[in-house]
Amino acid sequence: MFRSPATCQKAASAVKKAVAPQTTRNLATVSHVNSATRNHKVVVVGGGSAGLSVSHQLLRSGKFKQDDIAVVDPAEWHHYQPGWTLVGGGLKKKEEFRKPLKGLIDPKLKFYNDKVGTFSPEENYLTLGNGDKISYTELIVAPGINVDVSSIKGLPEALADPHAPVATIYRYEWCDKAASTIKAFKKGQALFTQPVGIVKCAGAPQKVMWLAWDQWRLSGLYKPNNPSSPINITFATGLPAMFGVPKYSKILDGLRQERGIEGLFQHDLVSIDGNTATFARPDGRESVTRKFDMLHCTPKMGPHAFVKNSPLGDAAGYVDVDPATFRHKKYANVWSIGDAAALPTSKTAAAITAQSPIVVSNVIRMIEGQTHPEQEYDGYTSCPLTTGDKQVLLAEFKYGGIPKETFNGMFGIDQGVPRRAFYHLKKDFFPWVYDRYMVKGKWGGPKGWIK
Repeated sequence: MFRSPATCQKAASAVKKAVAPQTTRNLATVSHVNSATRNHKVVVVGGGSAGLSVSHQLLRSGKFKQDDIAVVDPAEWHHYQPGWTLVGGGLKKKEEFRKPLKGLIDPKLKFYNDKVGTFSPEENYLTLGNGDKISYTELIVAPGINVDVSSIKGLPEALADPHAPVATIYRYEWCDKAASTIKAFKKGQALFTQPVGIVKCAGAPQKVMWLAWDQWRLSGLYKPNNPSSPINITFATGLPAMFGVPKYSKILDGLRQERGIEGLFQHDLVSIDGNTATFARPDGRESVTRKFDMLHCTPKMGPHAFVKNSPLGDAAGYVDVDPATFRHKKYANVWSIGDAAALPTSKTAAAITAQSPIVVSNVIRMIEGQTHPEQEYDGYTSCPLTTGDKQVLLAEFKYGGIPKETFNGMFGIDQGVPRRAFYHLKKDFFPWVYDRYMVKGKWGGPKGWIK
């Protein structure tokens, strides 16, 4: 066992906090008797990447007055979550990637710093945690998804124990534990996992592995395909391949083999007990156990309960929208983008840059009296995969796993080749443009700045 007796009690007391839904993104609550009703043209649920982008783009259209647009979110902090990979890899400090949410919201927007209790789409209102009813002409639901640490048995306790070499980049409070755990690891079996199902940025579970590989390689602790290597690395994924897009998956699997990293495919982590990890296997096959000396774990993720249990959710709990227009399939004045939406594409900040101008255009059309959305989304998303050696494979693709590469189209550059220039896009440019332009409604991804 990794826990010393002196820390067991402290770790146990931290478990409740660990398994609790993340306070920065958890919007679920139980509403009580209504005490007030406020009216808005547009209500945006969520103050994350999608919510801030959409609300500020709507405001900048010049078609809305003071408090016509409302933003609902209980969070104190806004996080640039793509930066947590850089934190786990030891390249950045986590404090660089969060700001007070209230300070990011334009004063012309009405901000309800409260939870959502229930949706009442038939009557065009939602109820806040304090009981107030917020009515709308158009509703945009963009609260993200829940990172469920408790979905893997034993994970909350291991994360809460400072002496357990178990970490994750998927929560703010532990992304720097990933960095310190990787830095302190000198010998043994390192295990990196990815679950079955939807996760934020499907490449992130291996991004942190490649950054760790780079650190250990440069320090002489990792020697590929060498029995004398002090550290051995295994990537265990619930998926049948390294990545969902065949072009990039083939390249990443080639890197894995070249670098001597073991691949366990269709291995879905379900529990941790001391230094033993247990994986479920598909089609009724027996579970597999593996020993580890260091573990980076990606928890399972899913829709927030207040969306899943509402009239807006589909069978899986995501907002049931048309994948081209983002309009709800039942409620014509309800829309959704980002992680909460039932869109068959990877859930990334880059996807939101393409989605937000489209939903803004379509919502404005409806407010102006049009009956049908016009602009349509092709599923564009991007995943800048850090592959170590200060290089990034810049995966860009659309629905169907079809590559849609910006630099290939403009300059004939094959983005399947990891490059130093893409590394600086990931590490320096993307955080800069996100902070100064995207959350302010001024960035359209591959289309550049929004006027």
